[in-house]
Amino acid sequence: MSIKTATLNGVATIEIARPEKKNALTVAMYQAMADALNAAREDNAVRAVLITGQPGVFTSGNDVEDFLTRPPGQGSDSMDSPVFRFMRALLDCDKPVVAAVTGAAIGIGTTMLLHCDFVYVSDEARLAMPFVALGLVPEFASSLVVPQLMGHRRAAEKLLLGDPFTPEQAVDCGIASAVLPAGEVVSHARRVAERFNALPPGAVREAKQLMRAREREQLLSTIRTEGEVFGRRLRSPEAMEAFQAFLQKRKPDFSKF
Repeated sequence: MSIKTATLNGVATIEIARPEKKNALTVAMYQAMADALNAAREDNAVRAVLITGQPGVFTSGNDVEDFLTRPPGQGSDSMDSPVFRFMRALLDCDKPVVAAVTGAAIGIGTTMLLHCDFVYVSDEARLAMPFVALGLVPEFASSLVVPQLMGHRRAAEKLLLGDPFTPEQAVDCGIASAVLPAGEVVSHARRVAERFNALPPGAVREAKQLMRAREREQLLSTIRTEGEVFGRRLRSPEAMEAFQAFLQKRKPDFSKF
């Protein structure tokens, strides 16, 4: 399994641990993260959750080969696929979620950060959401949240052109909490997570629920809508060309579309 979990001093850690594949996420990894988040939510000994990756990489996004072999379902089945179970589990987690980003965060590596409560990024981090370049559309409610954070024009650069952005830009637009030296990110994030051991857990949970309540249904509705379009786009000729070009290590040719 490429997801490691551990609970220590009130913090449930979910570590993406597949460095040989740049922490690319498979269907099994999404399910493991969903299970870990749900378990943390139910465990009274857990006061906060820490999500992290490996030195130099948080996650490069979906494992393309696995994704093409086992794509999300369509219609009503799509929302029960492991990737959407993970999205729902992160949205439903009523305990503080702290992310420690120690390198590249691509695709869902960036969009999952939109739903964490604290995000600490290394000075070596690189964030990008290159969905359109792959013939796809934004996911995890990023088409809603990113324009809210950045405004339409800067969001267009990130979501339509897929321009990467720096750790400082991530802080400036509200995706990240702070930039830290690479060697300090995980330890700092853990210290923040451990602070919740000294706070009343019921008050923390209810405060987080209140902070999220107004946007919850809109987020879920956007995730469903994005998922329907994403699933259709995944089977489009444009996406097939983009994925084949990626696997063949060549530049895609969209001139015929």
